[in-house]
Amino acid sequence: MSKAGAGQLRVVQVSDCHLFASTEGKLLGLNTQFSLDRVLELVRAEQTHMDLILATGDLSQDASLEAYTRLDDALSEFGVPTYWIEGNHDKPAPMFEALRDHKAAMGPCVIERGAWTIIMLDSTIPGEVPGELYDDDIEFLDRSLRNAAGAHIMVCLHHHPIPMGCKWLDTQVVASADRFFEVIDRHDRVRAVIWGHVHQEYNGERNGVKLYSVPSTCVQFKPFSEDFAVDKIPPGYRWFDLYPDGRIETTVSRVQGIEFEVDMSVKGY
Repeated sequence: MSKAGAGQLRVVQVSDCHLFASTEGKLLGLNTQFSLDRVLELVRAEQTHMDLILATGDLSQDASLEAYTRLDDALSEFGVPTYWIEGNHDKPAPMFEALRDHKAAMGPCVIERGAWTIIMLDSTIPGEVPGELYDDDIEFLDRSLRNAAGAHIMVCLHHHPIPMGCKWLDTQVVASADRFFEVIDRHDRVRAVIWGHVHQEYNGERNGVKLYSVPSTCVQFKPFSEDFAVDKIPPGYRWFDLYPDGRIETTVSRVQGIEFEVDMSVKGY
């Protein structure tokens, strides 16, 4: 993969690692540390240059300090700033503890890099699976959009703000999605909204704003399923090139040549 050109921003997104305190921990029969390691090997092979990493939630399945510390150690090896946001399986206290004195930072936050501003939101409801943006979150988004230094803006959250076409998964859409998009619509510098949580790839557009989801680094969910269903395709990550003129190029890359064992009979996670 070629090195990012002058002026553009290369962003790598990883999500939904579901790591455990033990490196032997499994989600739906899949060893999540093994699958993450294979994805990061792919990142290392493909990304000869990157500017930052976005880790978009559900980074640990058991919210353990051990899992977050291993993830921080692994991502720190890339030598670029890394930004984390909380998912519904995460807990902020051990995340903050793992990131203490490290390059990684926790959202909600605003990242200013050249022509681009990236706004990281917390879409979690403590103790619950579905997503929500509360009044404070909406105000943070609106204020951050108004004050953004960049000519172009990307907004990042864990939960999906639009339906994915999976009946079971779409009960977890951000409950305040209408308010979220009312704010987005008022700011014409927004170029993209990205998220994790759904364990599948999505590419779309709404009112000229690009919409993207990312595969999990472990188990994949089957698109357009009525009930909980696991897909057979391998784990992966997404990378973006953000250009000074507002253009976006993005690709999902998946691990190839390795058989990942997943228990297809499990009906939840």
